[in-house]
Amino acid sequence: MIKPEVCVLKTDGINCDMEMAYAFETANASAEIVHVNQLRDKTRGLSEFQALAIPGGFSYGDDVASGKILANELTSLLYDQLSEFADKGKPILGVCNGFQVLVRTGLLPVRNVKEQSVTLSQNESGRFECRWVDINLGKSACKFIDSDNSETEIPMQIAHGEGRFFAKSDALGSLQDNKQVVFRYADGNNPNGSVDDIAGICDKTGLILGMMPHPERSVAAFHPDRSRTDLARSTANALFNNIVQFTKES
Repeated sequence: MIKPEVCVLKTDGINCDMEMAYAFETANASAEIVHVNQLRDKTRGLSEFQALAIPGGFSYGDDVASGKILANELTSLLYDQLSEFADKGKPILGVCNGFQVLVRTGLLPVRNVKEQSVTLSQNESGRFECRWVDINLGKSACKFIDSDNSETEIPMQIAHGEGRFFAKSDALGSLQDNKQVVFRYADGNNPNGSVDDIAGICDKTGLILGMMPHPERSVAAFHPDRSRTDLARSTANALFNNIVQFTKES
């Protein structure tokens, strides 16, 4: 079977693109790192790909706000490509800075491009947080997460300065009612002050996923800390495998 083509989006300041591409390659996909300028000059197009991944980093130096400039670039100069991609039900994954981008485009949580309804703001601690945390899987609408381990704490790395998820009470209620909360920080592990301990959400269809922790860092890499646990590796690998499998079946 032909391997699904995954677009791993790159621009100035994104620095987790190689790890993201590797994670998809280990899941038997063909991952290509594509610079946003290639989409702008139409030497490449999102329509050529079956999945889109926006990695972590500091796109455009996090000027204005984390992910803001890249989000504006996507919703203004690449609006047609982005909207068509989402409308066709193709998977989209945003990790860390990529999550910030998806929120600021409006794709998360309600798929209204150009209409931001929630935010990711500065960490409550007032500093950049780079460490291990434990997260729980929720029983969510996300198509790519097996929630059988919902009671188990899973270690993952975080590295962000603006990861504090905030939503007004009505928006938060909608997220909960529609089972859009995919990940929560386990008790005592919230590194940024996110409301309801939210670490990751999806849209109503479960096909667009954004998360602050970095699953691509637990796929296979050796680390003297908790990334060596079988649960961390199996959870990370399952995420990428499930996205790839979805593209094969759709």
